[in-house]
Amino acid sequence: MSFDNSASDGTHKNGEDKLFASPLGEVTGFRFDQSVVEVFPDMIKRSVPGYATIISMIGNLAERYASSNSHCYDLGCSLGAATLAMRHRILASDCEIIAVDNSEAMIQRCQTVIDADSGEVPVQLVCSDLQQVAISNASVVVLNFTLQFIHPEQRQDILANIYQGLNPGGVLILSEKVTFGDQPHDELMIELHHNFKSANGYSDLEIAQKRSALENVLIPETLDTHRQRLKDVGFASTDVWFQCFNFASLIAIK
Repeated sequence: MSFDNSASDGTHKNGEDKLFASPLGEVTGFRFDQSVVEVFPDMIKRSVPGYATIISMIGNLAERYASSNSHCYDLGCSLGAATLAMRHRILASDCEIIAVDNSEAMIQRCQTVIDADSGEVPVQLVCSDLQQVAISNASVVVLNFTLQFIHPEQRQDILANIYQGLNPGGVLILSEKVTFGDQPHDELMIELHHNFKSANGYSDLEIAQKRSALENVLIPETLDTHRQRLKDVGFASTDVWFQCFNFASLIAIK
Protein backbone atom coordinates (compact mmCIF):
# COMPACT_ATOMS: atom_id res chain seq x y z
CA MET A 1 0.00 0.00 0.00
CA SER A 2 1.03 3.57 -0.61
CA PHE A 3 0.18 4.87 2.85
CA ASP A 4 3.01 5.03 5.37
CA ASN A 5 0.67 4.56 8.33
CA SER A 6 -1.24 1.57 6.95
CA ALA A 7 -2.04 -1.14 9.44
CA SER A 8 -0.52 -4.56 8.91
CA ASP A 9 -3.91 -6.29 8.53
CA GLY A 10 -4.82 -4.33 5.39
CA THR A 11 -6.86 -1.68 7.17
CA HIS A 12 -5.90 1.97 7.33
CA LYS A 13 -5.64 3.81 10.61
CA ASN A 14 -8.06 6.51 9.50
CA GLY A 15 -10.73 3.90 8.79
CA GLU A 16 -10.24 3.74 5.02
CA ASP A 17 -11.24 0.41 3.52
CA LYS A 18 -8.15 -1.19 2.01
CA LEU A 19 -9.03 -4.80 2.86
CA PHE A 20 -8.92 -5.97 -0.75
CA ALA A 21 -6.43 -3.44 -2.17
CA SER A 22 -3.51 -5.90 -2.47
CA PRO A 23 -3.59 -9.18 -4.42
CA LEU A 24 -4.62 -12.05 -2.15
CA GLY A 25 -3.27 -15.54 -2.73
CA GLU A 26 -6.59 -16.96 -1.62
CA VAL A 27 -9.79 -14.98 -1.22
CA THR A 28 -11.66 -16.45 1.73
CA GLY A 29 -15.31 -15.98 2.60
CA PHE A 30 -16.26 -12.54 3.90
CA ARG A 31 -16.53 -12.30 7.70
CA PHE A 32 -17.60 -9.44 9.97
CA ASP A 33 -14.40 -9.61 12.01
CA GLN A 34 -12.27 -6.93 13.65
CA SER A 35 -10.61 -5.92 10.38
CA VAL A 36 -14.04 -5.18 8.89
CA VAL A 37 -15.15 -3.33 12.03
CA GLU A 38 -12.22 -0.94 11.67
CA VAL A 39 -13.27 0.16 8.17
CA PHE A 40 -17.00 -0.60 8.15
CA PRO A 41 -18.38 2.96 7.90
CA ASP A 42 -16.10 3.72 4.93
CA MET A 43 -16.88 0.36 3.33
CA ILE A 44 -20.64 0.88 3.52
CA LYS A 45 -20.48 4.50 2.37
CA ARG A 46 -18.46 3.60 -0.72
CA SER A 47 -20.22 0.30 -1.50
CA VAL A 48 -23.96 0.76 -0.95
CA PRO A 49 -25.69 3.44 -3.04
CA GLY A 50 -28.31 5.33 -1.06
CA TYR A 51 -27.20 3.97 2.31
CA ALA A 52 -27.27 7.35 4.06
CA THR A 53 -30.79 8.00 2.75
CA ILE A 54 -31.99 4.59 3.95
CA ILE A 55 -30.56 5.18 7.44
CA SER A 56 -32.13 8.63 7.67
CA MET A 57 -35.53 7.33 6.54
CA ILE A 58 -35.37 4.46 9.05
CA GLY A 59 -35.37 7.21 11.67
CA ASN A 60 -38.40 8.82 10.03
CA LEU A 61 -40.25 5.51 9.87
CA ALA A 62 -39.45 4.77 13.52
CA GLU A 63 -40.89 8.16 14.45
CA ARG A 64 -44.05 7.27 12.53
CA TYR A 65 -44.52 3.67 13.73
CA ALA A 66 -42.89 3.30 17.16
CA SER A 67 -45.59 3.05 19.80
CA SER A 68 -45.44 3.62 23.54
CA ASN A 69 -44.36 0.74 25.77
CA SER A 70 -43.02 -1.33 22.89
CA HIS A 71 -39.76 -2.71 21.51
CA CYS A 72 -37.95 -1.59 18.37
CA TYR A 73 -35.47 -4.12 16.95
CA ASP A 74 -32.36 -3.57 14.83
CA LEU A 75 -31.50 -7.07 13.64
CA GLY A 76 -27.96 -7.26 12.29
CA CYS A 77 -27.15 -3.91 13.84
CA SER A 78 -23.41 -3.86 12.96
CA LEU A 79 -22.11 -0.55 14.41
CA GLY A 80 -25.59 0.79 15.21
CA ALA A 81 -26.34 3.22 12.38
CA ALA A 82 -30.03 2.26 12.19
CA THR A 83 -30.20 2.04 15.99
CA LEU A 84 -28.99 5.62 16.34
CA ALA A 85 -31.33 6.82 13.59
CA MET A 86 -34.27 5.35 15.51
CA ARG A 87 -32.99 6.52 18.86
CA HIS A 88 -32.94 10.16 17.81
CA ARG A 89 -36.36 10.15 16.11
CA ILE A 90 -38.59 8.04 18.35
CA LEU A 91 -41.11 10.22 20.17
CA ALA A 92 -43.23 7.50 21.79
CA SER A 93 -42.70 7.03 25.51
CA ASP A 94 -41.17 3.99 27.18
CA CYS A 95 -39.72 2.44 24.03
CA GLU A 96 -36.61 0.27 24.10
CA ILE A 97 -34.37 -0.52 21.14
CA ILE A 98 -32.97 -4.05 21.03
CA ALA A 99 -29.96 -4.22 18.72
CA VAL A 100 -28.73 -7.68 17.71
CA ASP A 101 -25.64 -8.90 15.87
CA ASN A 102 -23.81 -12.23 15.88
CA SER A 103 -20.38 -10.60 15.48
CA GLU A 104 -18.73 -10.02 18.84
CA ALA A 105 -16.38 -7.48 17.26
CA MET A 106 -19.34 -5.50 15.90
CA ILE A 107 -21.23 -5.61 19.21
CA GLN A 108 -18.21 -4.46 21.19
CA ARG A 109 -17.61 -1.47 18.92
CA CYS A 110 -21.34 -0.74 18.78
CA GLN A 111 -21.42 -0.54 22.58
CA THR A 112 -18.72 2.12 22.42
CA VAL A 113 -20.77 4.05 19.87
CA ILE A 114 -23.93 3.82 21.97
CA ASP A 115 -22.10 4.84 25.15
CA ALA A 116 -20.82 7.99 23.42
CA ASP A 117 -24.25 8.90 22.06
CA SER A 118 -26.57 11.43 23.70
CA GLY A 119 -29.87 9.77 22.79
CA GLU A 120 -32.25 8.98 25.62
CA VAL A 121 -34.11 5.93 24.30
CA PRO A 122 -32.69 2.85 26.08
CA VAL A 123 -30.65 0.49 23.89
CA GLN A 124 -29.99 -3.15 24.73
CA LEU A 125 -27.24 -4.85 22.74
CA VAL A 126 -27.44 -8.60 22.17
CA CYS A 127 -24.77 -10.81 20.60
CA SER A 128 -26.73 -13.64 19.02
CA ASP A 129 -27.76 -15.33 15.80
CA LEU A 130 -31.11 -14.00 14.59
CA GLN A 131 -32.54 -17.52 14.69
CA GLN A 132 -32.17 -17.44 18.48
CA VAL A 133 -33.86 -14.07 19.04
CA ALA A 134 -37.46 -14.02 20.25
CA ILE A 135 -39.32 -10.98 18.90
CA SER A 136 -42.00 -9.67 21.24
CA ASN A 137 -44.16 -6.57 21.69
CA ALA A 138 -42.53 -4.97 18.65
CA SER A 139 -43.72 -1.86 16.84
CA VAL A 140 -40.67 -1.51 14.54
CA VAL A 141 -38.26 -4.17 13.26
CA VAL A 142 -35.31 -3.34 11.02
CA LEU A 143 -33.40 -5.85 8.86
CA ASN A 144 -30.98 -3.50 7.13
CA PHE A 145 -28.89 -5.56 4.68
CA THR A 146 -28.98 -8.50 7.07
CA LEU A 147 -31.28 -11.19 5.65
CA GLN A 148 -29.02 -11.51 2.59
CA PHE A 149 -26.35 -13.10 4.82
CA ILE A 150 -28.78 -15.74 6.14
CA HIS A 151 -29.16 -19.00 4.21
CA PRO A 152 -32.28 -18.71 2.01
CA GLU A 153 -33.84 -21.80 3.59
CA GLN A 154 -33.84 -20.05 6.99
CA ARG A 155 -35.21 -16.70 5.85
CA GLN A 156 -38.90 -17.51 6.01
CA ASP A 157 -38.66 -18.77 9.61
CA ILE A 158 -36.92 -15.54 10.64
CA LEU A 159 -39.60 -13.42 8.97
CA ALA A 160 -42.36 -15.53 10.51
CA ASN A 161 -40.80 -14.99 13.95
CA ILE A 162 -40.75 -11.24 13.30
CA TYR A 163 -44.35 -11.22 12.11
CA GLN A 164 -45.53 -13.10 15.18
CA GLY A 165 -43.70 -10.69 17.47
CA LEU A 166 -44.96 -7.51 15.79
CA ASN A 167 -47.94 -5.75 17.25
CA PRO A 168 -50.86 -5.00 14.88
CA GLY A 169 -49.92 -1.95 12.83
CA GLY A 170 -46.22 -2.59 13.38
CA VAL A 171 -43.71 -2.26 10.57
CA LEU A 172 -40.80 -4.31 9.23
CA ILE A 173 -38.15 -2.41 7.24
CA LEU A 174 -36.25 -4.86 5.04
CA SER A 175 -33.25 -3.59 3.05
CA GLU A 176 -31.45 -5.99 0.70
CA LYS A 177 -29.13 -6.27 -2.22
CA VAL A 178 -31.35 -7.74 -4.92
CA THR A 179 -31.08 -9.60 -8.19
CA PHE A 180 -33.33 -9.49 -11.24
CA GLY A 181 -34.97 -12.25 -13.25
CA ASP A 182 -34.26 -10.47 -16.53
CA GLN A 183 -30.58 -11.25 -17.19
CA PRO A 184 -29.71 -8.14 -19.28
CA HIS A 185 -31.26 -5.91 -16.61
CA ASP A 186 -29.46 -7.79 -13.86
CA GLU A 187 -26.14 -7.39 -15.69
CA LEU A 188 -26.82 -3.67 -16.16
CA MET A 189 -27.54 -3.15 -12.45
CA ILE A 190 -24.33 -5.01 -11.53
CA GLU A 191 -22.37 -2.86 -13.98
CA LEU A 192 -23.87 0.35 -12.60
CA HIS A 193 -23.07 -0.76 -9.06
CA HIS A 194 -19.47 -1.49 -10.04
CA ASN A 195 -19.28 1.95 -11.66
CA PHE A 196 -20.55 3.45 -8.39
CA LYS A 197 -17.78 1.68 -6.46
CA SER A 198 -15.15 2.73 -9.00
CA ALA A 199 -16.28 6.35 -8.71
CA ASN A 200 -15.80 6.01 -4.94
CA GLY A 201 -12.17 5.00 -5.35
CA TYR A 202 -12.24 1.20 -5.43
CA SER A 203 -9.93 -0.43 -7.97
CA ASP A 204 -10.98 -3.24 -10.30
CA LEU A 205 -8.88 -5.58 -8.13
CA GLU A 206 -10.70 -4.53 -4.96
CA ILE A 207 -14.10 -4.94 -6.59
CA ALA A 208 -13.23 -8.37 -7.99
CA GLN A 209 -11.69 -9.72 -4.78
CA LYS A 210 -14.54 -8.50 -2.60
CA ARG A 211 -17.07 -9.99 -5.00
CA SER A 212 -15.25 -13.34 -4.69
CA ALA A 213 -15.24 -13.03 -0.87
CA LEU A 214 -19.00 -12.40 -0.83
CA GLU A 215 -19.87 -15.24 -3.20
CA ASN A 216 -22.02 -17.81 -1.36
CA VAL A 217 -21.91 -15.54 1.72
CA LEU A 218 -24.23 -12.77 0.49
CA ILE A 219 -27.02 -14.44 -1.52
CA PRO A 220 -29.37 -11.92 -3.15
CA GLU A 221 -32.91 -12.66 -4.25
CA THR A 222 -35.45 -10.91 -6.46
CA LEU A 223 -37.91 -8.36 -5.13
CA ASP A 224 -40.75 -10.71 -6.13
CA THR A 225 -39.24 -13.42 -3.94
CA HIS A 226 -39.07 -11.03 -0.98
CA ARG A 227 -42.64 -9.83 -1.55
CA GLN A 228 -43.99 -13.36 -1.78
CA ARG A 229 -42.17 -14.53 1.34
CA LEU A 230 -43.46 -11.55 3.33
CA LYS A 231 -46.99 -12.28 2.10
CA ASP A 232 -46.62 -15.96 2.98
CA VAL A 233 -45.74 -15.22 6.62
CA GLY A 234 -48.79 -12.97 6.96
CA PHE A 235 -47.92 -9.36 6.10
CA ALA A 236 -50.97 -7.66 4.61
CA SER A 237 -49.17 -4.72 2.99
CA THR A 238 -45.71 -4.88 1.42
CA ASP A 239 -43.89 -2.77 -1.14
CA VAL A 240 -40.63 -1.10 -2.09
CA TRP A 241 -40.08 2.40 -0.73
CA PHE A 242 -36.48 2.86 -1.93
CA GLN A 243 -34.32 1.47 -4.71
CA CYS A 244 -31.01 2.43 -6.27
CA PHE A 245 -29.54 -0.02 -8.81
CA ASN A 246 -29.53 -3.45 -7.15
CA PHE A 247 -30.15 -2.19 -3.62
CA ALA A 248 -33.67 -1.84 -2.31
CA SER A 249 -35.66 -1.40 0.87
CA LEU A 250 -39.20 -2.63 1.52
CA ILE A 251 -41.83 -1.81 4.10
CA ALA A 252 -44.11 -4.56 5.38
CA ILE A 253 -46.98 -3.63 7.70
CA LYS A 254 -48.82 -6.06 9.95
